[in-house]
Amino acid sequence: MYFKAIVALFTIGFVNCEVFFEEKFENENWKDEWVYSKHPGKEFGKFIHSAGSFFNDAEADKGIQTSQDARFYALSRKFDAFLNKDKPLVIQFSVKHEQNIDCGGGYVKLFDCSLDQTDMHGESPYEIMFGPDICGPGTKKVHVILSYKGKNHLINKDIRCKDDVYTHFYTLIIKPDNTYEVLIDNEKVESGNLEDDWDFLAPKKIKDPNASKPDNWDDRATIPDPDDKKPEDWDKPQHIPDPDATKPEDWDDEMDGEWEPPMVDNPEYKGEWQPKQLDNPNYKGAWEHPEIDNPEYSPDDNLYLRNEICTLGFDLWQVKSGTIFDNVLITDDIELAAKTAAGVKDTQAGEKKMKELQDEVQRKKDEEESKKNADNQDEDDDDDDEENADAKSDSEENGHDEL
Repeated sequence: MYFKAIVALFTIGFVNCEVFFEEKFENENWKDEWVYSKHPGKEFGKFIHSAGSFFNDAEADKGIQTSQDARFYALSRKFDAFLNKDKPLVIQFSVKHEQNIDCGGGYVKLFDCSLDQTDMHGESPYEIMFGPDICGPGTKKVHVILSYKGKNHLINKDIRCKDDVYTHFYTLIIKPDNTYEVLIDNEKVESGNLEDDWDFLAPKKIKDPNASKPDNWDDRATIPDPDDKKPEDWDKPQHIPDPDATKPEDWDDEMDGEWEPPMVDNPEYKGEWQPKQLDNPNYKGAWEHPEIDNPEYSPDDNLYLRNEICTLGFDLWQVKSGTIFDNVLITDDIELAAKTAAGVKDTQAGEKKMKELQDEVQRKKDEEESKKNADNQDEDDDDDDEENADAKSDSEENGHDEL
């Protein structure tokens, strides 16, 4: 009986876990369900089905790759709508910037069912935006943007993304207790509370509008010594005429005006005099504005809740193309997501091995090309020497003829 109860509990737990959406781009059929935006005024790029130029597994590592430089990308897919009431929400996907991206997005957006996929663009309202964004050395971050009451809110923390050329898994976990975690390659890089790390709500406390610093509050840590007096010989000019300068011999007072020596720094100049500072006996410290409960603050236990999600989209700009997206997973099963991302180290190892071999082949090719160019240059120099010698010989012969 006890064993049956355990099995029943396990079965219930298993059934309750759901995969809301999964896409591994295993074959060319992905084109049948993904929709390109046709929003006017944008020059959109195309995705191709590829594992890239280096990979661990030629088939398993295939995803969709941006293929045109300096393009917007807008591609989305709908699935059955769901809400995450009382459940974790896990968003996970892999990104491979094999082009060594200089400026471009690598994130996904989740939309409700109102999205017109053929008109998706940068201003289309979304529920969640998550993933890496790189642009130059100053922007290398993981975006975590959540919509709340129609307004997008960016996380208050700076989460650094990976900026190499290999595959990385990005995972966002939002829990029904209003906490969250961000993982990269199954390792937690940030976590916290939704209320603390986003500006969804008005602050709990505000400065008391009726309080002000008392007039007699002295917040000066030090004061000038009232007994300190400026020395009588303190004031000296900052610049003086150069004592070593002499009027040039060719100086003409009538033509050039009255000669004046150039000015130089005065070695005796001491700057502006300031009295010595003493500890202030009346110092009370820095005044702190007292706080009161904010009457506009209202807690919300459902910050985590997304009432409707049914579309995932890639809405990006890339200067240099080549990013591969793959292994998209939206679920309430945290363990399944961890298991799915568990093979990333093996993928990276295979990619690095192939890339190192390719780099070595390219290095040898470059060396051979460089050597070939050097040999050609030597031959050109020899030809020039022969031409110069022939020219000299002709010149000497012509000279003897003239004699």
